[in-house]
Amino acid sequence: MTKAEIVDAIYNQTNVERENVLKCVEGFMEVVKNSLNKGENVYLRGFGTFGLKVRKQKIARNISKGTSVVVPEHNIPSFKPCKEFMAEVAKVK
Repeated sequence: MTKAEIVDAIYNQTNVERENVLKCVEGFMEVVKNSLNKGENVYLRGFGTFGLKVRKQKIARNISKGTSVVVPEHNIPSFKPCKEFMAEVAKVK
């Protein structure tokens, strides 16, 4: 599902103008990104948690050149669904 499809689905359910729905969806994404940039998790009760995971430094191989490259420690965004979310998705076939 794309962002445009999400906006259309919310529009069909609420009849709020598409432009306003788009602003809300984009605003939500911006708030999540800004919170993660600050190192804060975003908790949505009944849905899940957006957070950061730390990937430790490692040595990787550039196969085409046959050299080793050091990949520094870095953060990656993650999402952990709540139990209710996982139970609902598990029912879908």
